[in-house]
Amino acid sequence: MDQELITIFGISLGLGLLVGLQREHANAKIAGIRTFPIITLFGTLSGLLAKTFGGLVLAAALLALAGLVIFTSLLRKTEDPGKTTEAAILLMFAVGAFLTVGDKTISLAVAGITAVLLHFKDPLHGLVDRFGYTDIKVVMQFVLISLVILPVLPNQTYGPYDVLNPHDIWLMVVLIVGLSIVGYFAYKFFGNRAGTLLSGILGGLASSTATTVSFARHSKAAPQITQAATFVVLTASAIAFVRMIVEIGVVAPAYLLALAPPLAVVLVIMGILAALVYTRNDKKEEGQKEEALLQQENPAQLKSALVFGAIYGLVVLGTAAAKDYFGRQGLYAVALVSGLTDVDAITLSTAKLVTGKELEPQTGWRLILIASLANLVFKGGIVAVMGDKKLFRKVALLFAIALAGGLLVLFLWPDSLLID
Repeated sequence: MDQELITIFGISLGLGLLVGLQREHANAKIAGIRTFPIITLFGTLSGLLAKTFGGLVLAAALLALAGLVIFTSLLRKTEDPGKTTEAAILLMFAVGAFLTVGDKTISLAVAGITAVLLHFKDPLHGLVDRFGYTDIKVVMQFVLISLVILPVLPNQTYGPYDVLNPHDIWLMVVLIVGLSIVGYFAYKFFGNRAGTLLSGILGGLASSTATTVSFARHSKAAPQITQAATFVVLTASAIAFVRMIVEIGVVAPAYLLALAPPLAVVLVIMGILAALVYTRNDKKEEGQKEEALLQQENPAQLKSALVFGAIYGLVVLGTAAAKDYFGRQGLYAVALVSGLTDVDAITLSTAKLVTGKELEPQTGWRLILIASLANLVFKGGIVAVMGDKKLFRKVALLFAIALAGGLLVLFLWPDSLLID
């Protein structure tokens, strides 16, 4: 007997049993532990017959199954009108058929996802129930940005220095918006119950600059939360380094070990400072349960995406021009200026330059670190202008220590420690 056929039918039976087990456990009336294996085996057998007798066999089998499902549903019209099980029946027939012509891994993945979606009905419905209009808008706008706009953009370079690639630029927009959306929903679902520690972490995931603005303003209106606000601002700024390392890992995975270690050292320094601040939180503040949560904006707004895309494009163009006119010193100037307002753009553009071997890793991480230190200075200025004086004194001291540590890493880090 053909070993390949045995394998196909065995997988088909197993996948049918998996979904059937879940439906049986959920007390589905139309199909359960016995029916689903029969359906997947029917799909597999139909797929094999179609190879010999043509695709009409498979089409006829699908129509027969669909008719059976419709007839059974009509007979049970007094039952729950939900059609999830019926849809799963048709999908598992297709999974069984696909085993005969496609990659078995895809069939396994589809069946596994189907079982998970069926099993987590209540949590998924509960999640959607918590979504408001803005949350649905965030999801839809991200779909527009990532699945509608990105595929139609030309994947070729234009402009001066031949470095502006619309597809690559928008891909970076998708990455940044995606990271921001993770922070947005994390803050949405945990923020109102978040303690000081989680507020700093979630704020850093969403936007460390926006978090700084929010807590600086709140400290002016409620000076009693100064210690907690100091911790949150410092923690959010530290998490920004985690975000940068993640961005490097996505854009330049082969160079992660070459670019990330110096940044990780500064992250550790800021983490230690944040831990020291946390341990000195006043008991008075701890008992107040004061909420100074970040006022979240829609991270998938098309306007914001376009602004970041423009900033990223300007950084890419500025980097190429600076490299041409001023050499390495010009790159440092671009990093310093761009880091004042948006460290993501310089991080992504530098990582791509390193990946394309247009920039040495030892120069790349220095550019990113300079931008991140400039961003700390910018956020310190935000606290000075918008925050309470006591908060500014605390943040200024802590940021000064972090800046000093960063400068030491910048000038003393031996390139021999880089792993390329």
